Amino acid sequence: MHNKPVRKAVFPIAGLGTRFLPATKSMPKEMLPLVDRPLIQHAFEEAREAGIEEFIFITGRGKELLEEHFDYQPELEQTLLSRGKHDMIEKVRESEMPEGKLFLTRQARPLGLGHAIWCARHLIGDEPFAVMLPDDVFLSNTPCLKQMVDSYQNEGGNMMAVMDVPKEETNKYGILDIGEEKENIVSVKGLVEKPAPENAPSNLSIVGRYILQPEIFNYLSKFEKGAGGEIQLTDAIAHMIGEIPVNGYRFEGQRYDCGGRRGFIEANIAFSLQDPEIGNDVRDIIKSYEGKL
Repeated sequence: MHNKPVRKAVFPIAGLGTRFLPATKSMPKEMLPLVDRPLIQHAFEEAREAGIEEFIFITGRGKELLEEHFDYQPELEQTLLSRGKHDMIEKVRESEMPEGKLFLTRQARPLGLGHAIWCARHLIGDEPFAVMLPDDVFLSNTPCLKQMVDSYQNEGGNMMAVMDVPKEETNKYGILDIGEEKENIVSVKGLVEKPAPENAPSNLSIVGRYILQPEIFNYLSKFEKGAGGEIQLTDAIAHMIGEIPVNGYRFEGQRYDCGGRRGFIEANIAFSLQDPEIGNDVRDIIKSYEGKL
């Protein structure tokens, strides 16, 4: 099956990051460092490795630092060059966005994830696109979005990364009503946004990676409010079931919720253990605390 390639990715980054106050009082939460790179750069690199060519940031007030992070900084590179820090120059260049490939649009009011995606409609046009929530970080041999793009080439339709969550936590996620399962693919019969545990059709939840068809904007444009009084992306996807295939993708790897302090700290430990420069030192630090806990 031939499907249109996924060339564009939307990054909804207009949130206030209140769970990290006061650290996020003047700094976007997406700039919080996960080891040596901010969260937004981890998402950018994952998208780039999946073949994404255009990067669309849905921003809000006080997010200018995100744009600057990906800009070319000749003064910094010249300083590093004069000091012979060639390894640092390479790291800086890894964070530079290809020229003409970063697009910005504003979500003026916090009306929900669905509304944030709707704000990108003119930049997406008539193409399939990815949605990446930078709060969700994945540690895997093959980047999560790359896994999904590879599978999408055969499956088409709408696709969401999914994972099992404890039954008592279904009220935090979009939950799938499961159809047929085939290897990593789960067909979706229905979707419910943040159901109470007793009403959840399963404990298989959506986590922050999507591949969506442009028809989603037909439903998002209706501005229908769902859970929490917000315009929910999950609800719009649910309306498309039966019209366009909707599948969950069971990714390989570990997902970390960096939208809260616990998940953020856990991700820093996991990623630092994988770092070839400091991994052994971090193991020694962890061992030094074993008798003090």
